[in-house]
Amino acid sequence: MNIAVYLGSSFGNDPEIKKETEKLGRWIGSNGHTLVYGGSDSGLMGILAEGVLAEEGKIYGFMPEFLVKRNRAMESLENLYITKDMSERKKRMLEMADAYIAMPGGPGTLEEISEAISSVRLGLYKKPCIFFNINGYYDALFIYFDKMMQTGFAAEYDFKHVYNAKSLGEIERILKTYEI
Repeated sequence: MNIAVYLGSSFGNDPEIKKETEKLGRWIGSNGHTLVYGGSDSGLMGILAEGVLAEEGKIYGFMPEFLVKRNRAMESLENLYITKDMSERKKRMLEMADAYIAMPGGPGTLEEISEAISSVRLGLYKKPCIFFNINGYYDALFIYFDKMMQTGFAAEYDFKHVYNAKSLGEIERILKTYEI
């Protein structure tokens, strides 16, 4: 399975997030899955990729040309694709992945998983959108999703493919039972 992971290019300040990021990378690699991600060796992105590579897993990285020029690319990747911009990167990752996971991250992480949710909601894909909600990082976002439904801007059906996973074990169960 090709798993897109959206996450921060910084480390953040919660050591549990770093630990879980490495565990996710090792799990992807050791279970024969393929990581689809932003192609960076910085921050959590680097930790995730190193975890996959430590288990001899396969990785596809997609990075816009302007970030490559800033020396943000993980140069050891066999499959690093340079895109013209962020829009092309997001599109290619959405198409290639069978599932989407959002780790803790900043506005870019939220933008990318939001586009995945919207694409699934519109019927362009039938793929799970999983928030890896480490230490309650995404709790407020799920309150916001509830507010969307309460105020009539979304229906429960709109979040049918959105999951709030608090552990790697929950992610495993979701991916095993999800019909792609």
